[in-house]
This record gives sequence, C-alpha cells and structure tokens, in this order.
Amino acid sequence: MTFDSPLSAWQHAIEHKGFIQDEAQEHAVWALQKCHEALHAGARSVTGVYLWGPVGRGKTWLMDQFYQSLRVPARRQHFHHFMGWVHQRSFQLTGIADPLRALAKELAAEVRVLCFDELYVNDIGDAIILGRLFQVMFDEGVVVVCTSNLPPDELYADGFNRDRFVPAIAAIKAHMQVVAVNGAEDHRLHPGAGLQRYFVAPPGQDSALQQVFQSLSAGQPASAEPVPVGHRILNVVQASESVLWCRYADLCEQPFAAMDFIALCDSYRSILLSDVPNLSAQQREGRIARGTEDGSAQVVAGDRELPQLSVHDDGVRRFIALVDECYDRKVPLYIEAQVPMDALYTEGYLEFPFRRTLSRLQEMQLQRFAES
Repeated sequence: MTFDSPLSAWQHAIEHKGFIQDEAQEHAVWALQKCHEALHAGARSVTGVYLWGPVGRGKTWLMDQFYQSLRVPARRQHFHHFMGWVHQRSFQLTGIADPLRALAKELAAEVRVLCFDELYVNDIGDAIILGRLFQVMFDEGVVVVCTSNLPPDELYADGFNRDRFVPAIAAIKAHMQVVAVNGAEDHRLHPGAGLQRYFVAPPGQDSALQQVFQSLSAGQPASAEPVPVGHRILNVVQASESVLWCRYADLCEQPFAAMDFIALCDSYRSILLSDVPNLSAQQREGRIARGTEDGSAQVVAGDRELPQLSVHDDGVRRFIALVDECYDRKVPLYIEAQVPMDALYTEGYLEFPFRRTLSRLQEMQLQRFAES
C-alpha cells in the first residue's frame, strides 16, 4: 500500500499494524512531512532531513515512507552504493575543470531528491570527496534526506585529515534539519512472528542449512560447481537457480566487493552462509603508514596511523556489506555460526558498525522480513 505522505503512512502503521507510538519518531515524521509538503508546493529552497540515532529506531522505515510517497523525481540508495557511483562517475569525468560540480549538475538534472541510507564515513577518499560534494549538490538544488547512526558532528570523528571533511558537516547542518531518532524502543524486534534464519552449528552433526536449502530449492536442480561472481569464481556448498549456499571463508575471506554482493542479490532469492566463526578478536596495535622515502627522511605528508584492525576484520567488513545488501534488497540470509548471534562480534575495531548488522540480523528472524 502506497500513501500520499510520510505522516499518513506512519499513522496507518500505528492504527493498523501494531506499531508503537514513539515521540522521537513523531518528531522525525513531522520533519519529513514538512519537507514533503515543501517539495510538492514547488518551493525553490527546501530543507532536507538528517535522521540519526541508535539502530532499530525506525529511521530507514521512515525514510522509505517519505521516498515512496514522493511525486517528484527522486533516487533512493544505500550510502555505499551512492559513493560507489560517485567514485565511478568522478573517474569518468576526469580531465574536465570541475568534475564534482559537473557530477552535481548531472545529478540535479536527474533528481530533485536524493535519499540515502546509513551515512557512515571511515574512508579518507570518501571524506575528501564529500567535503565538497555536499556543498555543490546543495548549490545545485538537490534536496538530501538520509539516515545515520551518528550526528553530523561525529561523522569521521577520528579520521585522518578530518579537516578536509569539515565543510561537508557545515553544509549538512546548513541545508538539512538534523533530527535525533533516539527513542527507547527497538522497533525491529516487534511486531511479527518469529522465523529462524540463524543457527548455531551442532558439533559433530550435519549442517542445519542442508534442510533449509532443500526446502527453499524444492524442485530445482542443484550443483556444487563454483559460480562466477563478477570477475571471480565463488566456491559453493550447493547452488540452485534461486538459492545460494556457501561457506564464510569462501565468500567473506576472499577479495569480493560490495558490487559482488549486489550481483548475488540480483541472482538469488535466498542466500545461505555456513561455517561462520566467532568473529571477535582483540585489536592489533596501531601502526604507522609512511611514504616510500622513509628510510632516508621522514615524509610527513605520508604519515598516518592505520586502523587497529583485529585478525578477522577484513572478512567482517565484507560480512557487514553482505548483510546490508541482503537487508536492503529483502533477500533472506540464513546463517549457521559457531556462536549465538549476540556473541558473534563483541570485540574489535568494527564494534560500532556491527551493532547495525546485529540489529538487522535480528530483524531477519521475523516472518515479515522480505514480505513487506
């Protein structure tokens, strides 16, 4: 069911779907409603909305109701998809005087509103681009509505060369209404009947995912032959026309990227991931990355402290990206791990972003996931 405004969608969810009324959500809904009304009244200057708060407070759901009710050109993307497009398009525009300005003009010609989910910056390349990109997008009249787990002032807080990102924060605060969605309820945990999609591996017994695969692939031929993903080959336990079953080491500990997870979600209706280890580990001691001439003279511009990643964190980054893609695309992800879900990642450099992953895994245990 599509509603004509974010306010009517929220009111319907409370009255008919058992959603719990939440004062923080109500504040966010009215900010989105005001933006929605200004856009459809044809206002030249429209203030966007920046929704931030803990996981599970309904930020993405609220933004999606706003997006789905728009009657002006709009694009809705996960933030890492948006940045992937920005990097690719910027490269294609290399050689012109101001590629970011050209990109912003191109975007403004295509959409009036840009909605993106999960704004989180931890890469110096993204930070430098965003430092100016937000400014030129707003200059070109693009209205931005986004969600984040952090307030603008805490984005890229400990990042290298953070001063390059500060203009982006200033632009966000000047052109977007910042709304804290920090109510006490974790709305992902209700309403909805349970449906198990996370299993703890029983020692010495067959995988629980064998029966899951057979049920989901009923009537389809299956094979253990590797499958192509982008420019690489993925080893699988089994794969059918609509269901993929692979091991954590073969998917998350190999050099696959976010675009590969997009391709998997394009190809399969369900994904099964087994042999997931305990991903927690102590952080390594911080190291310094230096310039190539460091043996003879210190190259100050090349010095920076590398993240204190723990031994599993390269794979954990891919696991987070996989969960994000499955969640965003409503592709059920079935997991069999060595430890319970709440013990999966309790220590490491990625502890903060993993909170969102844990919340999304919890929501995937509900029957309503992938049905809405």
